[in-house]
Amino acid sequence: MLLNSANENIIIGYDLTNTCSQISYRYLKNGSKVETFTAVAGQENYDIPTVLCKKCGVNQWLFGKDAVRFYENDPFEGILVDDLLNLAIRGEMIQVGGKGYDPVSLLTLFVKRSLGLLSSIATPDRIYAILFTCEVLTPRLIEVLTMMVNGLELRGTKVFFQSYEESFYGYMLHQQPELWQEQAILFDYRGDSLITMKLKKNAKTTPIVAYVEKQEGAFIGGDNEFLRMAKGVMEEEDISSVYLIGEKFSGGWMEGSLKYLCEGRRVFQGNNLYSKGACYCLQERLIPSKLGKEYVFLGEDKLKANIGMFVWKRGQDSYFAILDAGVDWRDIAFECEIYLQDESRLELVVTPMLGGKVSIVEIPLDGLYLKEGETTRIYMNFTMPEEKRINVEIEDLGFGMFREPVETTWQKDILLD
Repeated sequence: MLLNSANENIIIGYDLTNTCSQISYRYLKNGSKVETFTAVAGQENYDIPTVLCKKCGVNQWLFGKDAVRFYENDPFEGILVDDLLNLAIRGEMIQVGGKGYDPVSLLTLFVKRSLGLLSSIATPDRIYAILFTCEVLTPRLIEVLTMMVNGLELRGTKVFFQSYEESFYGYMLHQQPELWQEQAILFDYRGDSLITMKLKKNAKTTPIVAYVEKQEGAFIGGDNEFLRMAKGVMEEEDISSVYLIGEKFSGGWMEGSLKYLCEGRRVFQGNNLYSKGACYCLQERLIPSKLGKEYVFLGEDKLKANIGMFVWKRGQDSYFAILDAGVDWRDIAFECEIYLQDESRLELVVTPMLGGKVSIVEIPLDGLYLKEGETTRIYMNFTMPEEKRINVEIEDLGFGMFREPVETTWQKDILLD
């Protein structure tokens, strides 16, 4: 932790969960490493309990470990509010000491106080960008996070959200190549279930497609049971590295499992992979590396196909890219204009990036009649109302004094498999 660097810009990867949160950061200066905030220098004490505690009789709130410590020392002097993320998602007012509180406001208070832990690392105005990573990004969670960010009043700070799957990918992208020469697998054991994420890649595509196969199942613990589950997802697979995430992997109960996991593989145990992976991903969003440009990640929230069309450019057929695979489908917003001659239809090329055949989607422009050699200007607007549905809105703009536009708009939905 560099105490003399508070005037330097930083980027932050923030792992936000319902129980504990973590903050990783990196200075924007060249050569800076991704670090994770720890309350005690030299110790891997990364967890910040996602809780608040209101002192009884006064309007004073504690957060994180101070909140837990105060409540445990004297539960009659404070009111502990945990489950903050789930409460915000449910959206019901919370009664604390006889007064109602907006759950999103309480979550915002916790995040604001936790970011204050970085005061010796960077002042709030030096937070250039922040990426919040959560296990799964549901529409309601994105709504909550958006309201929370508005409450934080991070003026001038770029803010992004992403899932754990993409944070796993971002972390691996910046590790030694041999750790992901084949597949990398992550086991996340923090509650009553075991989450397995298998990171794969298809080197036959350009750029190389990376994606995650995810499973989740009930798990009560135990060496033999974990060994059985690990073999079930790893046998007959080429695995280069294994990552064990979560405090429940501690305690030395995995003797037989570890022996199996270490057979020809590198095994790592820790709990700050997601926040560091979020920071790496944020770094790639802002300043793409050469390696990052060679890959595209196709997670659950990503467009999994390239959308384009063939146009006549400089005397020859050329491919015009419209939408690129790997973009968050919620962020899709693309508009363009093209010239159309002779034809009364458009053809879009859909190229799946996870296998499957290239397809041509024809869009007839009923009511648009072009004489031989006649030209018009066409406006197209692309959006994605749903994860697997692209909507195209088309309008005829005419061609100056030579041709009046047709007073018609066309709509076309492209369903992605």
